[in-house]
Amino acid sequence: MSPSRIPDGEERGWIVPIGGAEDKENGAAILQRFLDLCGGDGADIVVIPTASRMPDTGDRYEKLFTDLGANRVEAMDFDTRRDCFEPNRIKRIEQASGIFFTGGNQLRISTMLGGTPIAQAIRAQNARGVAVGGTSAGASILSEHMIAYGTEGSSPRADSVRLAPGLGLTNRVVIDQHFRQRDRLGRLVAALAYNPFAIGIGLDEDTAAFISPDNTIEVEGSGSVTVVDADGLQFSSMHMVGEDEPVCLLGLGVHILTKGATFNLNTRKASAGSLAASKSA
Repeated sequence: MSPSRIPDGEERGWIVPIGGAEDKENGAAILQRFLDLCGGDGADIVVIPTASRMPDTGDRYEKLFTDLGANRVEAMDFDTRRDCFEPNRIKRIEQASGIFFTGGNQLRISTMLGGTPIAQAIRAQNARGVAVGGTSAGASILSEHMIAYGTEGSSPRADSVRLAPGLGLTNRVVIDQHFRQRDRLGRLVAALAYNPFAIGIGLDEDTAAFISPDNTIEVEGSGSVTVVDADGLQFSSMHMVGEDEPVCLLGLGVHILTKGATFNLNTRKASAGSLAASKSA
């Protein structure tokens, strides 16, 4: 599934996966930057809390974005797939200048929204320039290949990860979240062993990868983004091993990015960005 076609004369909107547990009180830098991309004090944001089983999740993000200065914020939950076919809900998505998915269980989003007019509307909105972001489970759903679940640990095994279709706003990355806090390197690398085309993005908590319309990742937040690139993969034993056996992978590239560093998904080149300021500066 490729991203929706960008209309002539338009530019794709930003894609903003967040690693979860983003700061919500001390400046809320990640949420504030997302809000600014949505239009600042003119922003009209739809919050989708479908991943969460907590009844107040939508209300909480409504208040967060309103307090940060958004003009309009509305939580829109989906309890059944039938909800995803309602014309008034589709129209509301088409009015939004930003769309935000909360955390929870990403399979609740994919099984509820996948293949519906709501999913199509979100994809089309992003292709027309609307920013789409999400935290934790809401980050995982944004890519074409979604990590549905997996096991913790730094060594990849064939059974480390299970993949499912995501929204497909981008097909260039596989996203994992709570990365360092939950020791998820193994399952991200295993996902790349199944699909070496993609680039792995491991997001620490309170850390976001702001993916620009030209496919450059800009890091925001207090943690790091681990980029795993399988473009130079020389050997993989994935096809040889049993499910509970470790996988041999040779030629992986790894970058650790913090705020100020960048990674270009087109050229697969990392940059220290503003971190490389001259000593005289």
